[in-house]
Amino acid sequence: MANTRSAMKAMRVAERRRIRNRMIRSRTRTFVKKARVAIATAPAAPTTEEALRQAISALDRAVTKGVLHRNSAARRKARLMRQWQQLRQQAAAG
Repeated sequence: MANTRSAMKAMRVAERRRIRNRMIRSRTRTFVKKARVAIATAPAAPTTEEALRQAISALDRAVTKGVLHRNSAARRKARLMRQWQQLRQQAAAG
């Protein structure tokens, strides 16, 4: 347990940040998961593009709020887009 007033305040601030970060991270994961499901079910559908847009926006928002590292978000976005492009090409060819 913290002994000083400043340490007590630091604990309160850390707890608030932890809760905020958890909400942002959870929201981001939800949008990414929805995008993955949309890509797997219908890669050429307009709803898939919207799901991708929302996932990318959520990842970018998490970066600006300091929840995710920018390279981590960039890697996740690249993987989503690569998966989407591959399945879209397969759907067009097959």
